[in-house]
Amino acid sequence: MLSYFASLNPLTLLNSLPGAIAQGMVWGVMALGVYITFRLLDFADLTVDGSIAFGAAVCIMLIRNGVSPIIATLVSFFAGAAAGLITGLLNTLLGIPGILASILTQIALYSINLNVMGKSNQPVSVDNYKLVISLRYVTEDPVKRAIFFVGFTVFLFALIGILYWYFGTEQGQAIRATGCNPNMARAQGINTDFIKVLTLMISNGLVGIAGGLYGQFQGAADVGMGRGAIVIGLAAVIIGEVLFGKFAAKRKLYLVWTLLSVVLGAIIYYLVYQFVLWLKMPSEDMKLFSAIVVAIFLAVPYLRDKAIQKKGVAK
Repeated sequence: MLSYFASLNPLTLLNSLPGAIAQGMVWGVMALGVYITFRLLDFADLTVDGSIAFGAAVCIMLIRNGVSPIIATLVSFFAGAAAGLITGLLNTLLGIPGILASILTQIALYSINLNVMGKSNQPVSVDNYKLVISLRYVTEDPVKRAIFFVGFTVFLFALIGILYWYFGTEQGQAIRATGCNPNMARAQGINTDFIKVLTLMISNGLVGIAGGLYGQFQGAADVGMGRGAIVIGLAAVIIGEVLFGKFAAKRKLYLVWTLLSVVLGAIIYYLVYQFVLWLKMPSEDMKLFSAIVVAIFLAVPYLRDKAIQKKGVAK
């Protein structure tokens, strides 16, 4: 036991934190997409596992063929949106239940991603291509690290600002109304089928951008990179709600604070993830760890409310 603790070097953990924070910020974009379907639309969308890899595949292949990485990243939004469109049409036009429709799209995207890339993995080295982001920007050069964190923080705040503005518009309110009570929304003249499709496109578009950014960040697009992404997205949403939910509820710009808490939830998830890796836990058990984290944070609100009810009855 003593030899185990002696082998743990705090400096190793400290040096790994910038990379973990950067990765959490990238996945925070994906978590925003998950939040839109999971909370605002109340739609169980598992397309995420496929659309994040689709966004990465499209982005990386465009960069490898000489397209500007900024344009390639923007195109990854439309790639993800196309995946969301398919899920939405399967659900609204063909009457396939949402969770099954998203699984069908996710399965189809595996083959589509293979066709886009031509093989299961396509590298894009920062030495050979100009990239928007890269892990090496964070780990090798303090100046590039500072530029990355400042630039990506500005990007996240801009993205949250755009989402806040959009969900305050008539169409954005229609999305929230559809998620809250679809029958009432239809009674008010809202085309809920169109709203579902639109929301799935927006959500998976954000996931596609996250895939494009993450592909550049890790230096490759891989057909299996999205496996378990929905779990990470849900973990970010739930961690953010549990830790910052009460704080956000007391603020005027509630949605802004909620969206920010989702991004912070993703960062916290990866900090904890990095801590577990530092403890030298088996890497093959990390998916199990992810599932346990989500289960714990899902259970916390329920157990807390149950404890409060018991105290009320006891009084």
